[in-house]
Amino acid sequence: MSEITVRGVYFDREGKENTERTLEIAKARADELGIKTILVATTTGETGARAAEFFQGYNLVVVTHSTGLRQPNEQELKEEDRAAIERAGAKILTCQHAFGGVGRAVREKLGTHGLGEIIAYTLRIFGQGMKVACEIALMAADAGLVRTDEEVIAIAGTGRGADTAVVLVPTNAQTFFDLRILEILCKPRLGL
Repeated sequence: MSEITVRGVYFDREGKENTERTLEIAKARADELGIKTILVATTTGETGARAAEFFQGYNLVVVTHSTGLRQPNEQELKEEDRAAIERAGAKILTCQHAFGGVGRAVREKLGTHGLGEIIAYTLRIFGQGMKVACEIALMAADAGLVRTDEEVIAIAGTGRGADTAVVLVPTNAQTFFDLRILEILCKPRLGL
């Protein structure tokens, strides 16, 4: 029986102070496995712009919050970061969150949770970044920006920055249960 040993890194704390190390870990594993497609979540664009510098020559997809998520008609991605990401040749995906969208409207209007939010809460037992990594994989597959038969690395975080990286095989939202997390490269170690 064969086995694969992969080094996993567990950060003492969640958050943006882990961004640089998370990108290093993800790039090293991408190079080891020959993975050329990288997904990264970004809110204001700071993490996306840094990833765009880091992953030159890769198929980098930077996934933003949907417009109007926090304030009507407001996009949180800063224009200077958008320009830096695009200059580096990365793609930007802005669309409805796979686990949010209409379900969030139901929660806010009727005070109840929908199925997407239940899935999101379940994934958060591994940390916020794990939930986001899975979500951006669905969103990128639905947009046709990643294949569903190839391994990618998804990078996400808790609040701001990046603190989680996984190797996964994306799928479309309607086939969510076909999503496969193959390796957890790094994440915060969640304590009691």
